[in-house]
Amino acid sequence: MSEFIQVGKIVNTHGIKGEVKVIPLTDDPRRYDELNEVFVGTDNKKEVFNIENVKYFKNTVIIKFKESSDMNYAEKLKEMFIYVDRKNAVKLPEGRYFIFDLIGIEVSEVDGNKLGVLVDVLQTGSNDVYVVKNDENKEILIPALKSVLKEVSIENKTMKVELPEGLLDIYLK
Repeated sequence: MSEFIQVGKIVNTHGIKGEVKVIPLTDDPRRYDELNEVFVGTDNKKEVFNIENVKYFKNTVIIKFKESSDMNYAEKLKEMFIYVDRKNAVKLPEGRYFIFDLIGIEVSEVDGNKLGVLVDVLQTGSNDVYVVKNDENKEILIPALKSVLKEVSIENKTMKVELPEGLLDIYLK
């Protein structure tokens, strides 16, 4: 499990006072209102930044960090990501998972038949769909429904499912 969670990408500067324009990578962009400090950087190197002010404009978030006093400093932050540590992550209800925690998880049927590795999550609106690649590099699409998902262990990187009748037949032809 990753210690840090990406919640935004800095795509540009905003104005001359050191603000940055951020594309939120979270379901609820208003969560920035609750953050006092974040980590800014890359997967390999991050620095702590303190949030001074947050504004919302169209589909972006405008953030002023205390450490960023002018446009030249803000320019250096472009293309970097904003992270929170896991303790400051949104608390998910039981049975809900962060997508990045699901990627790479091994998926099998309840009888032990290995289906493959979860490689992507399609967000369709009504319910998510898990994209699972098997050993032959074929994709199996599994609906993320309570009736299908029987056991998920993020710690063990395993998922057990009970597929609807006939679903697997579509992919084995």
